[in-house]
Amino acid sequence: MGCVTSKNANKYTPGYEDPVVLASKTIFTVNEVEALYELFKKLSCSIIKDGLIHKEEFQLALFRNSNKKNLFADRVFDLFDIKRNGVIDFGEFVRSLSVFHPNAPESEKIAYAFRLYDLRHTGFIEREELKEMVQALLTESDLVLSDELIDTIVDKTFNQADSKGDGKIDLDEWRDYVKQNPSLIRIMTLPYLKDITMSFPSFIIHSENSETEAI
Repeated sequence: MGCVTSKNANKYTPGYEDPVVLASKTIFTVNEVEALYELFKKLSCSIIKDGLIHKEEFQLALFRNSNKKNLFADRVFDLFDIKRNGVIDFGEFVRSLSVFHPNAPESEKIAYAFRLYDLRHTGFIEREELKEMVQALLTESDLVLSDELIDTIVDKTFNQADSKGDGKIDLDEWRDYVKQNPSLIRIMTLPYLKDITMSFPSFIIHSENSETEAI
């Protein structure tokens, strides 16, 4: 199945949702949703022409190190893949991007970032999970740090965030920690989404927004 036009979108595009419906459930306007559909079509047909965004297409569009296996890139894809079927359809694309809009509520960004770090879906961020994500973020930003320094970063984070001292960070602790360190969720905002009707952004997530100083 090849790429489709907007005229036949609802008939041929898997997961297509009416722009009016999506606008009512996200931060976007109807016009912005329609612009996002044009972007979605380009991304979903960049490698596999089936009207769905596969992991390779997603990473090619969003990450500069798309040729490298990266836990961070995988986690972002997994969160966009709301239905957990290995692909991203149009509805999932718009709903997930809504969280990254500059005008999206901070509470949504904080909760989304928490899920990003909660690799094992336990409802907590554990020390090993944090270390894995720090390493992934460093890889994405082409930074190389020693294991000793990474352990220092993780230890410092837990000393500050784990207020209950139980060796894990829950959502409430995470909220408090982010309030004290707002740079942690800078990566959760894509400024270009505010001007989506003007031009298509590259949507490259550069990890300089979340390097060691933001961990």
